[in-house]
Amino acid sequence: MELKYEDIIQEIMNVVWPKPLKLFTAGPVACFPEVLKAMGFQMFSHRSREYRDLHKDTVLRLSDFLEVNDSVVLLFPSSGTGVMEASIRNFVSPKGSVLVTVIGAFGKRYKDVVLSNGRKAILLGKKLGEPVLPNELDEALRRHPEVEAVTITYNETSTGVLNPLRELAEVVKEHGKLVFVDAVSAMGAADIKFDEWGLDVVFSSSQKAFGIPPGLAVGVFSQEALKKAEEIPERGWYFDILKYLKYQQEQWSTPSTPPIPQIIGLNVMLRVVDKMGGKSAWLRMYADRASKVRDGVRRLGLTILAKPGYESPTITCVRSPEGIDGVKVYEMMRERGYELAKGYGELKHSSFRIGHMGYMPKEYINEMLTILSYVISELRGRENG
Repeated sequence: MELKYEDIIQEIMNVVWPKPLKLFTAGPVACFPEVLKAMGFQMFSHRSREYRDLHKDTVLRLSDFLEVNDSVVLLFPSSGTGVMEASIRNFVSPKGSVLVTVIGAFGKRYKDVVLSNGRKAILLGKKLGEPVLPNELDEALRRHPEVEAVTITYNETSTGVLNPLRELAEVVKEHGKLVFVDAVSAMGAADIKFDEWGLDVVFSSSQKAFGIPPGLAVGVFSQEALKKAEEIPERGWYFDILKYLKYQQEQWSTPSTPPIPQIIGLNVMLRVVDKMGGKSAWLRMYADRASKVRDGVRRLGLTILAKPGYESPTITCVRSPEGIDGVKVYEMMRERGYELAKGYGELKHSSFRIGHMGYMPKEYINEMLTILSYVISELRGRENG
């Protein structure tokens, strides 16, 4: 019996896309059409000349985007959390101490990763909605000179807060420590000048600001960090950074099979950045999107969780009106064809989040804000009625 392949495609489409939705999520986000088209290429060997050319070109383009000169960009078949764990296993001594800055749920995840890998976590926590300030970090490092590294969540996805990374990194280097940066929801939308800012480890994932499907992680590593790794025993196998470095230097490849379609997608998007006018134009697009969303939310009489001046370029955490469950806002928006993101963790019922990453034409934002105004008005009417 001849298989009806189109029927099969429709079957799975009915599972994953039972109704059309416009995505304003925290990730995965809507992919750019150019990415979806390019990822349909037939596969080829990751040990072939063609893959080596792709890998090298992608790494060099990403190095330019992140302003990397003396340091090293590596590609990983994982989510960003894999490189988060690698940062601890490769660059912190067994039973060594790490100062973990926490401004939300993903700072807490870094703490859990530190502890699960047998290192000591010293916490510098802030109230939800607030960033870490340089003077606070300086004081914490003076109290704990024993730490080997400091972790910073550049953009806290759960609260929509952007930490002042450049200023914080300057403090860390004044104390002679390594600085590890979770840039999962920041890279590609918030500026990163890796070498100039004195960063040691920065990692991200494909499914956020670059608008690519999940499955690819990016890590950037300073020479200081790579030298430290040589002294660390039992770095593991899958995420041994020096193993990745060796394969890239000798073969322009990876130790295990890379996610070739996602790497193609990243290469496409880096070329799109160039066509748009370069990094500054691309970052300006994200800044404009974020401003449009925040302004629209405020016009509805809603408030934003992030402290003014520290708002994220990739996601906005909105306080739910008093008496209204943020989950209900999410559900009603989804019924109307707009997938936002629920509040995260302890903010689940008191907030909802609007992502502004990935493929998002301007008219989508206008439409979403209009529908959001109807939803908020209806919920306020129910509350008052």
